[in-house]
Amino acid sequence: MDKILRIDMGAQGGPKMTTEPVGEYLGLGGRATTSLIVNKEVHPLAHPLGAENKLVISPGMLSGSTGAMTGRLSVGCKSPLTGTIKESNAGGQAAQVLARLGYAAIILEGKPEGDELYKIFINKDGVKISVDNSLKLLDNYPLVEKLRGEYGDKPAYVTIGSAGERQLLAASIACTDPELRPTRHCGRGGVGAVMGSKKVKAIILDDSGLKHRTPVNPEKYRDANRKFVEGLRKHPVTGEGLPAYGTNVLTNVLNEAGGYPTYNFKTGVFPNGAKISGEAQAELEVKRGGSATHGCHRGCVIQCSGIFNDAEGNYVTKQPEYETVWSHGGNCGIDDLDVIARLDYMDDNIGVDTIEMGATIGVAMDAGLAEFGDGAAAIRLVEEVAKGTPLGRILGCGAEITGKVFGVEKVPVVKGQAIPAYDPRPIQGIGVTYATSTQGADHTAGYAIATNILKVGGDVDPLKTEGQVALSRDLQIATAAIDSTGMCLFIAFAIMDQPETFQALLDMLNAFYGTNLTGDDVVALGKKVLSAERDFNKRAGFTAQHDRLPRFFYTDPIAPHNQTFSVSDEEMDQVFNW
Repeated sequence: MDKILRIDMGAQGGPKMTTEPVGEYLGLGGRATTSLIVNKEVHPLAHPLGAENKLVISPGMLSGSTGAMTGRLSVGCKSPLTGTIKESNAGGQAAQVLARLGYAAIILEGKPEGDELYKIFINKDGVKISVDNSLKLLDNYPLVEKLRGEYGDKPAYVTIGSAGERQLLAASIACTDPELRPTRHCGRGGVGAVMGSKKVKAIILDDSGLKHRTPVNPEKYRDANRKFVEGLRKHPVTGEGLPAYGTNVLTNVLNEAGGYPTYNFKTGVFPNGAKISGEAQAELEVKRGGSATHGCHRGCVIQCSGIFNDAEGNYVTKQPEYETVWSHGGNCGIDDLDVIARLDYMDDNIGVDTIEMGATIGVAMDAGLAEFGDGAAAIRLVEEVAKGTPLGRILGCGAEITGKVFGVEKVPVVKGQAIPAYDPRPIQGIGVTYATSTQGADHTAGYAIATNILKVGGDVDPLKTEGQVALSRDLQIATAAIDSTGMCLFIAFAIMDQPETFQALLDMLNAFYGTNLTGDDVVALGKKVLSAERDFNKRAGFTAQHDRLPRFFYTDPIAPHNQTFSVSDEEMDQVFNW
């Protein structure tokens, strides 16, 4: 990955592209590349949907190699949902292919005038940008099918649905999986709206004729990768729980812990949680001829995804993930897996973040637009988003805007982004992460659930405030580094518990690049990324007062533990003091 592709979509006479050396970003990837470029090149006060914003797409440091778990793609920009810097990442095939094509990043900048819609095709022979207005308002599934008819089954496809074209603030960017289904999404923060503002409907990546990226020391790389995979397979989470039941294995766990937000965060227990649990979902998938185990990209050894079929055995969607099952399920009082799967497909097809969309429906139910538990009504509301009606545009812009429009007092967002599937009152550590993350409420930014609930990497009591700031800080640093490697974040379970697996990861990086990185260097990378993100946000006007949860989390106790979020503001302000 020795070059950067820069495309000025607003250039006079049509889009203009240049290729430049990777320069100061040599040896970096993923979130490190996107956040450092956005911090350096995007004015912090730029309108997120204007010409000054840039969409940066980057594979990870190890993407495109033979290494396991290296297929995450990062997309960065100024978020139209939060106003902060944003990095959103996804699996699928795109990162591996883009890395093999030799690009450390694609930078989309400027904004074209007029209504022309563009597609970008990249292969070993170069880049072709063309107008294709036949793609207008196609959603992701029919869009990919149409593109496959033209470009075939070899490429990876990166696309936006109608939500991205309409520049709705919850819009995602879809990446195709190994079966060329648009099921893997850079979901959070409205990155799809930014791609839509650039009038780019699809990026087609074809690495035909190219080989895997070659490590500096192939033999050491193979050996380190083997040890790394062994570590993942022997850990109970990455080797047993996730492959058997997918991420939705957490439903019963969080329900039992009293931290499963239900009815728009009114209680921590969903009485019908077992009906939509990972165990129930896996059993149904297998019974219908689908699969409870599936990799979102080649080289995945955890296999935490699956295939969900309907009662007749027809494909509906990929296995709905835990956050999706929560957001459209327990959060809305819905206990029907078929309804949840239908909503998951609709979200992927339209191109909206499933967390934001489900949280928004929960807020809409609180506003009286539908009754909690009414699956048919939830489907109708998402259909409004697909149609682009005035109501659909409101809902498609997320929970905060929907709450404001309909006068809902308690809206679960931080910096404009919906809080995911873990209530911060009985799980104090995740509350610290939600509040202080550089990117709005985001469980993946510092997954305190690992230590608070699953007891991975130690044991910090989720109901107490002691140790939560340090836990969140350490996890946010580690996550920023992992997001830069191209590795799936789920490797954290194994590397937190197994020093030898963490060493194997270091050995992979060192064998690939010919470096001598230590654990301290990984920490330094994470701090560098977070510092750049914090710098951007500060210049955009964000202060310590924005690093807080909505007030009702401090004042309204939640059953069954009947406690509030109680980490003090003074403690919260210490998260980034390293």
